Amino acid sequence: MTDTVAGLLREVADVGADPVRGGYTRPVYSSAELDLREWFTTHAARRGLEVETDHNGTLWAWHAPGGRRAGAVVTGSHLDSVPGGGAYDGPLGVASALVAFDLLAERGAAPERPRAIAVFGEEEGSRFGVACLGSRLMTGAIDPDRARALRDPDGHTFAEVAARHGLDPARIGPDAEALARIDAFVELHVEQGRGLVDLDRPIAVASSILGHGRWRVTLLGEGNHAGTTLMADRRDPMVAAGQLVVRIRDLARRHAGARATVGRLAPTPGGTNVIASRVDLWVDVRHPDDAVTTTLVDQIRQQADVVAAEEGCTASMVEESFSPTVDFDAHLRERLSRRLGNAPVLGTGAGHDAGVLKDHVPTAMLFVRNPTGVSHAPAEQVEDDDAEAGAAALADALAELLH
Repeated sequence: MTDTVAGLLREVADVGADPVRGGYTRPVYSSAELDLREWFTTHAARRGLEVETDHNGTLWAWHAPGGRRAGAVVTGSHLDSVPGGGAYDGPLGVASALVAFDLLAERGAAPERPRAIAVFGEEEGSRFGVACLGSRLMTGAIDPDRARALRDPDGHTFAEVAARHGLDPARIGPDAEALARIDAFVELHVEQGRGLVDLDRPIAVASSILGHGRWRVTLLGEGNHAGTTLMADRRDPMVAAGQLVVRIRDLARRHAGARATVGRLAPTPGGTNVIASRVDLWVDVRHPDDAVTTTLVDQIRQQADVVAAEEGCTASMVEESFSPTVDFDAHLRERLSRRLGNAPVLGTGAGHDAGVLKDHVPTAMLFVRNPTGVSHAPAEQVEDDDAEAGAAALADALAELLH
């Protein structure tokens, strides 16, 4: 009997549940994410798929008749989450891929064509700071030396963590052979907005992804005692950080369609009765026009210098990741929309591995309705009927590409 998407997700409903933030916290290579990898591996093996982990930590589950993998149609997503994220961002695409493969098998669809499910690591960037790290490594979108040196909040490098989980850090990097095997890639994802709710439709095909990136601002001041240091004698980077957060909001409002968010701020040393010596804050900036994104980032950098100087501090700002605006392959998009009953075509402001792969292989995305419109938060939701409709649509999309 074919599994259901809802049933598969119920199996992992307790994995990584966050009792403090709510929702789920599943950073890459955490015990929760490793449990999800094992869950996927078990289900893939039950389906007779060949499961392997490549040198960048991406999981692959292959239907490869005669051992042939060239010209494969691939689907997949990720299993990691943001802190306190929703239940569907990532795992929905993985569970839907498993069910879609069941449906293809039931239909007897193109048994001679290879197909695979890929599960990419560190899509959210919540542990090492670079979103879509697995797909960036595969495509060469990040320098391997830089990737190896990335550090998590506890100071562990990506190379160290990867080695602890069976990878050879020296082999981390571009994988032209893997890319060459992919004839097309389709990623299914929960919609991270209200487009389908407003259209009263369960499924959409993606048109584009907003250009977006992350920058780290470091404000340096003078650590000191909260009780003995007069207000006039302070060089407090936390005050500068507070002012900068407000100015970032105001700057973004001046550019139509822009988004700028400070979602993480870390003072050093972080004591209640201590004036911080350093504050790091991370800025997420997005806009459909990459030139506007660049302009807004420059303005934020200038304001960081201004507010730092006003408090007797210094500022620096470095890029951690940037993905230009993505327009998915128009021919593939229209082909899938027709196959799915003229499904609506929607853009998104959220980044995905499919956006990284787009410049290397024909790539498309499907979105499944989210009745709350909320994502990256516990209120993220997908109705069971829509989840099953999404898996059926993914099976239809894969069948279209397999012929």
